[in-house]
Amino acid sequence: MNADSTLKKAPRSTATNLLYLLYSLSSYVIFLLTFLYLIGFLGALSVPKNIDSGEYRHWLVATAIDVALITLFAVQHSVMARESVKKKMSRIIPVPIERATYVLCSSLALILLFILWHPIPTMVWSVQSEVLRALLNGLYWAGWGIALVATFLISHFELFGLKQAYPSLYKTQPEPLNFITPFLYKIVRHPMYLGFLIAFWATPAMSVGHLVFALTCTAYIFAGTHLEEKDMVRVFGKQYLAYQKQVGMLLPSRRKP
Repeated sequence: MNADSTLKKAPRSTATNLLYLLYSLSSYVIFLLTFLYLIGFLGALSVPKNIDSGEYRHWLVATAIDVALITLFAVQHSVMARESVKKKMSRIIPVPIERATYVLCSSLALILLFILWHPIPTMVWSVQSEVLRALLNGLYWAGWGIALVATFLISHFELFGLKQAYPSLYKTQPEPLNFITPFLYKIVRHPMYLGFLIAFWATPAMSVGHLVFALTCTAYIFAGTHLEEKDMVRVFGKQYLAYQKQVGMLLPSRRKP
Protein backbone atom coordinates (compact mmCIF):
# COMPACT_ATOMS: atom_id res chain seq x y z
CA MET A 1 0.00 0.00 0.00
CA ASN A 2 1.19 3.46 -0.78
CA ALA A 3 0.82 6.43 -3.04
CA ASP A 4 0.78 5.97 -6.79
CA SER A 5 1.41 9.17 -8.71
CA THR A 6 1.65 9.72 -12.49
CA LEU A 7 3.77 12.53 -13.88
CA LYS A 8 3.21 14.54 -17.05
CA LYS A 9 6.23 15.84 -18.94
CA ALA A 10 6.89 19.47 -19.76
CA PRO A 11 9.74 20.37 -22.09
CA ARG A 12 12.06 22.77 -20.19
CA SER A 13 14.99 22.17 -17.82
CA THR A 14 17.41 24.42 -15.92
CA ALA A 15 20.87 24.16 -14.41
CA THR A 16 19.29 24.21 -10.96
CA ASN A 17 16.99 21.33 -11.82
CA LEU A 18 19.91 19.36 -13.23
CA LEU A 19 21.78 19.93 -9.97
CA TYR A 20 18.74 18.65 -8.06
CA LEU A 21 18.73 15.50 -10.15
CA LEU A 22 22.50 15.01 -9.74
CA TYR A 23 22.17 15.47 -5.98
CA SER A 24 19.33 12.95 -5.83
CA LEU A 25 21.27 10.44 -7.94
CA SER A 26 24.31 10.81 -5.68
CA SER A 27 22.17 10.30 -2.58
CA TYR A 28 20.65 7.20 -4.16
CA VAL A 29 24.05 5.70 -5.02
CA ILE A 30 25.26 6.30 -1.45
CA PHE A 31 22.07 4.66 -0.15
CA LEU A 32 22.52 1.67 -2.46
CA LEU A 33 26.13 1.11 -1.38
CA THR A 34 25.14 1.50 2.28
CA PHE A 35 22.28 -0.97 1.86
CA LEU A 36 24.61 -3.54 0.27
CA TYR A 37 27.14 -3.01 3.06
CA LEU A 38 24.39 -3.57 5.65
CA ILE A 39 23.65 -6.97 4.09
CA GLY A 40 27.35 -7.85 4.35
CA PHE A 41 27.63 -6.33 7.82
CA LEU A 42 24.89 -8.50 9.30
CA GLY A 43 25.72 -11.59 7.27
CA ALA A 44 29.52 -11.32 7.68
CA LEU A 45 29.90 -11.32 3.90
CA SER A 46 33.01 -9.84 2.29
CA VAL A 47 33.01 -6.48 4.07
CA PRO A 48 35.94 -4.88 5.94
CA LYS A 49 34.00 -4.87 9.21
CA ASN A 50 30.98 -6.94 10.18
CA ILE A 51 28.77 -7.06 13.24
CA ASP A 52 31.11 -9.46 15.07
CA SER A 53 34.46 -7.96 14.09
CA GLY A 54 36.41 -5.04 15.50
CA GLU A 55 37.81 -3.99 18.87
CA TYR A 56 36.15 -5.75 21.80
CA ARG A 57 35.23 -3.81 24.94
CA HIS A 58 33.34 -4.75 28.08
CA TRP A 59 29.89 -5.96 27.03
CA LEU A 60 28.14 -3.24 29.02
CA VAL A 61 30.13 -0.46 27.33
CA ALA A 62 29.68 -2.07 23.91
CA THR A 63 25.93 -2.48 24.45
CA ALA A 64 25.53 1.17 25.48
CA ILE A 65 27.46 2.39 22.41
CA ASP A 66 25.63 0.09 20.00
CA VAL A 67 22.17 0.91 21.31
CA ALA A 68 23.03 4.63 21.14
CA LEU A 69 24.09 4.25 17.49
CA ILE A 70 20.87 2.47 16.54
CA THR A 71 18.84 5.02 18.50
CA LEU A 72 20.56 7.86 16.63
CA PHE A 73 19.56 6.26 13.33
CA ALA A 74 16.02 5.62 14.60
CA VAL A 75 15.54 9.20 15.78
CA GLN A 76 16.83 10.66 12.52
CA HIS A 77 14.79 8.21 10.45
CA SER A 78 11.54 8.87 12.32
CA VAL A 79 11.81 12.58 13.09
CA MET A 80 12.74 13.63 9.55
CA ALA A 81 9.80 11.60 8.20
CA ARG A 82 7.20 13.55 10.18
CA GLU A 83 5.11 16.01 8.19
CA SER A 84 5.69 18.88 10.64
CA VAL A 85 9.47 18.44 10.29
CA LYS A 86 9.20 18.25 6.50
CA LYS A 87 7.43 21.58 6.44
CA LYS A 88 10.19 23.18 8.50
CA MET A 89 12.88 21.56 6.33
CA SER A 90 11.22 22.94 3.19
CA ARG A 91 12.16 26.45 4.35
CA ILE A 92 15.86 25.65 3.84
CA ILE A 93 15.84 22.54 1.62
CA PRO A 94 14.14 22.72 -1.80
CA VAL A 95 11.15 20.38 -2.05
CA PRO A 96 12.53 18.37 -5.04
CA ILE A 97 15.52 17.22 -2.94
CA GLU A 98 13.85 16.97 0.47
CA ARG A 99 13.37 13.19 0.18
CA ALA A 100 16.88 12.69 -1.23
CA THR A 101 18.28 14.62 1.74
CA TYR A 102 16.33 12.37 4.10
CA VAL A 103 17.74 9.29 2.35
CA LEU A 104 21.27 10.72 2.47
CA CYS A 105 21.04 11.48 6.21
CA SER A 106 19.75 7.94 6.87
CA SER A 107 22.67 6.49 4.93
CA LEU A 108 25.18 8.63 6.83
CA ALA A 109 23.66 7.51 10.14
CA LEU A 110 24.10 3.88 9.08
CA ILE A 111 27.68 4.50 7.93
CA LEU A 112 28.44 5.98 11.35
CA LEU A 113 26.98 2.83 12.92
CA PHE A 114 29.25 0.63 10.79
CA ILE A 115 32.32 2.64 11.78
CA LEU A 116 31.65 2.90 15.51
CA TRP A 117 29.94 -0.45 16.13
CA HIS A 118 31.45 -2.48 18.97
CA PRO A 119 31.15 -6.26 18.70
CA ILE A 120 30.02 -8.52 21.54
CA PRO A 121 31.16 -11.89 20.15
CA THR A 122 29.74 -14.17 22.88
CA MET A 123 27.43 -16.62 21.10
CA VAL A 124 23.73 -16.90 21.92
CA TRP A 125 23.27 -19.76 19.48
CA SER A 126 25.32 -21.45 16.79
CA VAL A 127 23.53 -23.91 14.53
CA GLN A 128 25.65 -26.89 13.52
CA SER A 129 23.21 -28.71 11.26
CA GLU A 130 24.03 -27.97 7.63
CA VAL A 131 20.36 -28.23 6.69
CA LEU A 132 19.28 -25.73 9.35
CA ARG A 133 22.16 -23.41 8.49
CA ALA A 134 21.11 -23.45 4.83
CA LEU A 135 17.49 -22.79 5.85
CA LEU A 136 18.43 -19.80 8.04
CA ASN A 137 20.74 -18.40 5.37
CA GLY A 138 17.92 -18.78 2.86
CA LEU A 139 15.56 -16.90 5.18
CA TYR A 140 18.19 -14.17 5.55
CA TRP A 141 18.28 -13.56 1.82
CA ALA A 142 14.50 -13.95 1.53
CA GLY A 143 14.08 -11.18 4.12
CA TRP A 144 16.19 -8.76 2.09
CA GLY A 145 14.37 -9.85 -1.06
CA ILE A 146 10.96 -9.16 0.48
CA ALA A 147 12.10 -5.72 1.66
CA LEU A 148 13.46 -4.84 -1.79
CA VAL A 149 10.41 -6.11 -3.70
CA ALA A 150 8.16 -4.11 -1.34
CA THR A 151 9.93 -0.87 -2.31
CA PHE A 152 9.33 -1.47 -6.02
CA LEU A 153 5.66 -2.27 -5.41
CA ILE A 154 5.10 1.25 -4.01
CA SER A 155 7.46 3.21 -6.31
CA HIS A 156 11.07 2.49 -5.41
CA PHE A 157 12.45 5.65 -7.02
CA GLU A 158 9.94 7.89 -5.26
CA LEU A 159 10.70 6.26 -1.91
CA PHE A 160 14.41 7.02 -2.32
CA GLY A 161 14.09 10.53 -3.68
CA LEU A 162 14.77 10.19 -7.41
CA LYS A 163 11.25 10.70 -8.72
CA GLN A 164 10.87 13.99 -6.87
CA ALA A 165 13.87 15.48 -8.68
CA TYR A 166 12.70 14.19 -12.06
CA PRO A 167 9.44 16.19 -12.15
CA SER A 168 11.42 19.24 -11.11
CA LEU A 169 13.63 18.77 -14.14
CA TYR A 170 10.61 18.61 -16.42
CA LYS A 171 8.53 21.17 -14.47
CA THR A 172 5.65 18.81 -13.78
CA GLN A 173 3.34 18.33 -10.83
CA PRO A 174 2.41 14.90 -9.40
CA GLU A 175 -1.22 13.93 -9.61
CA PRO A 176 -3.21 13.29 -6.40
CA LEU A 177 -2.17 10.30 -4.30
CA ASN A 178 -4.05 7.05 -4.76
CA PHE A 179 -4.47 4.33 -2.16
CA ILE A 180 -3.18 1.04 -3.56
CA THR A 181 -2.39 -2.38 -2.07
CA PRO A 182 -0.35 -4.35 -4.63
CA PHE A 183 0.73 -8.01 -4.14
CA LEU A 184 2.53 -8.28 -0.76
CA TYR A 185 0.49 -5.39 0.62
CA LYS A 186 -2.60 -7.59 0.38
CA ILE A 187 -0.99 -9.99 2.88
CA VAL A 188 0.72 -7.62 5.31
CA ARG A 189 0.48 -3.83 5.66
CA HIS A 190 4.24 -3.33 6.02
CA PRO A 191 6.05 -6.05 4.00
CA MET A 192 9.26 -4.01 3.85
CA TYR A 193 9.50 -3.98 7.64
CA LEU A 194 8.61 -7.68 7.76
CA GLY A 195 11.50 -8.36 5.39
CA PHE A 196 13.87 -6.41 7.62
CA LEU A 197 12.73 -8.35 10.70
CA ILE A 198 13.35 -11.67 8.96
CA ALA A 199 16.81 -10.53 7.81
CA PHE A 200 17.74 -9.23 11.28
CA TRP A 201 16.82 -12.47 13.07
CA ALA A 202 17.57 -15.21 10.54
CA THR A 203 21.16 -16.26 11.21
CA PRO A 204 22.81 -19.58 12.01
CA ALA A 205 25.23 -17.82 14.39
CA MET A 206 23.65 -15.26 16.72
CA SER A 207 26.17 -13.35 18.82
CA VAL A 208 25.19 -11.08 21.69
CA GLY A 209 26.12 -8.09 19.52
CA HIS A 210 23.86 -9.32 16.73
CA LEU A 211 21.10 -9.92 19.29
CA VAL A 212 21.45 -6.33 20.57
CA PHE A 213 21.11 -5.11 16.99
CA ALA A 214 18.09 -7.31 16.27
CA LEU A 215 16.27 -6.45 19.51
CA THR A 216 16.87 -2.70 19.26
CA CYS A 217 15.92 -2.55 15.58
CA THR A 218 12.80 -4.62 16.24
CA ALA A 219 11.73 -2.17 18.94
CA TYR A 220 12.32 0.71 16.53
CA ILE A 221 10.37 -0.98 13.73
CA PHE A 222 7.32 -1.40 16.00
CA ALA A 223 7.56 2.22 17.17
CA GLY A 224 8.17 3.55 13.65
CA THR A 225 5.32 1.48 12.24
CA HIS A 226 2.95 2.96 14.82
CA LEU A 227 3.92 6.49 13.74
CA GLU A 228 3.59 5.60 10.07
CA GLU A 229 0.16 4.09 10.65
CA LYS A 230 -1.02 7.37 12.18
CA ASP A 231 0.26 9.25 9.12
CA MET A 232 -1.54 6.88 6.75
CA VAL A 233 -4.82 7.26 8.61
CA ARG A 234 -4.41 11.03 8.46
CA VAL A 235 -3.82 10.92 4.69
CA PHE A 236 -6.25 8.19 3.61
CA GLY A 237 -8.79 8.20 6.43
CA LYS A 238 -11.53 5.55 6.26
CA GLN A 239 -9.78 3.69 3.44
CA TYR A 240 -6.80 2.97 5.62
CA LEU A 241 -8.92 2.20 8.68
CA ALA A 242 -10.74 -0.46 6.66
CA TYR A 243 -7.38 -1.77 5.41
CA GLN A 244 -6.16 -2.09 9.01
CA LYS A 245 -9.14 -4.30 9.83
CA GLN A 246 -8.55 -6.57 6.84
CA VAL A 247 -4.75 -7.02 6.75
CA GLY A 248 -2.22 -7.68 9.52
CA MET A 249 0.39 -5.03 10.33
CA LEU A 250 3.61 -7.10 10.44
CA LEU A 251 2.37 -10.68 10.54
CA PRO A 252 0.80 -11.96 7.30
CA SER A 253 -2.98 -12.28 7.53
CA ARG A 254 -5.98 -11.67 5.36
CA ARG A 255 -9.28 -11.21 7.17
CA LYS A 256 -12.74 -10.88 5.68
CA PRO A 257 -14.10 -7.31 5.54
